[in-house]
Amino acid sequence: MVTTASVTPHPDGNANNRMMRAMVLEAPHTPLRVMQMPVPMPGAQEILLRVTACGVCRTDLHIVDGELALPRLPLVPGHEAVGIVELAGSEVNGFAPGDRVGVPWLGNTCGRCRYCLAHRENLCDNAHFTGYDLHGGYAEYIVADARYSFHLPDKYDDMHLAPLLCAGLIGYRSYAMAKDAECLGLYGFGAAAHLIAQVAQYEGKRVFAFTRPGDVHSQEFARSLGVEWAGDSDRSPPVELDAAIIFASAGGLVPQALAATRKGGTVVCAGIHMSDIPSFPYALLWGERCVRSVANLTRADGEAFFHMASRVDLHTAVVPFSMKDANRALSALRAGEIDGAAVLINDF
Repeated sequence: MVTTASVTPHPDGNANNRMMRAMVLEAPHTPLRVMQMPVPMPGAQEILLRVTACGVCRTDLHIVDGELALPRLPLVPGHEAVGIVELAGSEVNGFAPGDRVGVPWLGNTCGRCRYCLAHRENLCDNAHFTGYDLHGGYAEYIVADARYSFHLPDKYDDMHLAPLLCAGLIGYRSYAMAKDAECLGLYGFGAAAHLIAQVAQYEGKRVFAFTRPGDVHSQEFARSLGVEWAGDSDRSPPVELDAAIIFASAGGLVPQALAATRKGGTVVCAGIHMSDIPSFPYALLWGERCVRSVANLTRADGEAFFHMASRVDLHTAVVPFSMKDANRALSALRAGEIDGAAVLINDF
């Protein structure tokens, strides 16, 4: 059943009074519903895209499950959107109707604060995020700020591009913080880790994968991508790690990763949400080990990553779902049943 959402339209109105279908979150802990809402009209610096595919990210799950405070409801989730430009605002440069474009998590920023002026817009206190306080890509159409959108490499199809817009981008920013590591550990081998494992190996790194204890299937998946070792997250790897990236949202992995990391090494927390980090002995941190977090992404991250992705043959393992089956995709992600990344195909 399709219902009409009481969703606030874009302030500039909607495109020719057309309507579209979208998967809408009305309240945390409730299933998304198929609803009709106006097709938004792009503002002066925005583009209107007809969505072709949208990745399903663990952050979407945190939003639906009420683990992140929601500034906007009802909400269309989704921040790994691939689409074709239909309309471009009067001040848009570099994008035209017919272009294939990707829309990431960082939707827009103020452009004036100390962080924006230092090209660290990922830390802007007045940023807006796609599929969080801006309507996202679980819909037939999406409006996006052209300044924060990306042209996409021709070598990949829409379905395999979608996960690159968050799993790839956030993973790449996380990897940059551990780029000097010869031995790299990846905790939580899902959408982001399976891409960064390939990037790291391409650059000659030794990669070690850590999964939930007993998750033999994910360990086999990691080995199929060429990692040197894969095992339970509570086990010690065969060598000391120079750095570790934690993609899972379990805070208890921080002391475990520190214990596996050599003196002077770095543990990077890559998720936007993580459960509380438990108390741990100072001895795990001592020796100039470092724990740091990743916050969002910058436009420079996106440009660097997609330039790299145009040269490296990234194998994106995807599990496709119909857009109307977004709830089933989220449930599969919640249950740990997805190898790689779930992707919604717009078949409304």
